[in-house]
Amino acid sequence: MNANPVLVEVTRGEMVESRHRGAVALVHSNGQTIARIGDITRLIYPRSALKPLQALHLIESGAAAAYQLGEREIALACASHNAEEQHVTAVIQWLKRLGLDESALECGAHSPRRSFDREALLSQGKKPGPAHNNCSGKHCGFLTAALHEGHPPQAYIAREHPVQQAVMALIGELAGRSLKGTPHGIDGCGIPVAGIPLEHLARAFARFATGDSLTGGRASAARQVYDAMVNEPFMVAGTNRWCTKAIETGRGAFIVKTGAEGVYCAAVPEAGIGVALKIDDGAHRASECAMGTVLSNIPCLKSLFADSPADLIRAPVNNVVGKTVGEIAPGPALQELMITIPG
Repeated sequence: MNANPVLVEVTRGEMVESRHRGAVALVHSNGQTIARIGDITRLIYPRSALKPLQALHLIESGAAAAYQLGEREIALACASHNAEEQHVTAVIQWLKRLGLDESALECGAHSPRRSFDREALLSQGKKPGPAHNNCSGKHCGFLTAALHEGHPPQAYIAREHPVQQAVMALIGELAGRSLKGTPHGIDGCGIPVAGIPLEHLARAFARFATGDSLTGGRASAARQVYDAMVNEPFMVAGTNRWCTKAIETGRGAFIVKTGAEGVYCAAVPEAGIGVALKIDDGAHRASECAMGTVLSNIPCLKSLFADSPADLIRAPVNNVVGKTVGEIAPGPALQELMITIPG
């Protein structure tokens, strides 16, 4: 197996200290691969980067309309959130709308991402619950669809549950590749995941971005999810998170979504493309740098990134006292990436 090229280098002082290899696929909604780095045919688990596509079933099923969900809830269904007060409150309120409490969530509990929020819980003598799980919004979406369609709300995370079956089929249709015979696993929050090549994952995001070759109902659902992420970027991630900052910078020109183990995806409607990348060693710091670099090289986005915060592409390496001692920066393979959008 040939090694993927180095996408990101981490310097300290005058030397490269670490290198992160990976692969990137940029695919047009017509199925044409317009740029690639590394092996984009190798199977990967998309992890939470898949959430915007998973959220489509919430709209398509009619569940979002039936429960009068707004953009705040739809963005939360796509989120890997910080479990800040606004996120947790929104989850609890959504569950109340369903006639449920957080005990219905099967994602498990984990602590908020930020120390500020962890300390706030401790000061109140509280422990984190399932609503604090960064995937709790996605789970609310699955519960909402299950209730609306008359399926049991229990064991909604099981691969055999009708909601998970519908979501998996939907993703396969968008990607142009059946996921029935591919390796399966279980995500960190308990949801089933299927292996998919980056080239097919990028194509799914391209079709999500444009609505090309989608039914009217699915194209409309995709637009609703896209708009919710653009209009509620805080709910997608939170304070000082790369996803939130990038979506805000894009001002509607693109959306991005992170996933565990170094996965990132993006949808760029004007260019008609989707982007999917995977850092081989799973480093989150490298996936952010790689995605920022790729997006900044897409012709219709160059002007946006010219005035964007520098840390969307190059992030400082700071020591304990806050002094900048190095940099996380794109390696040669990314710096040489050429992207030409079909006319």
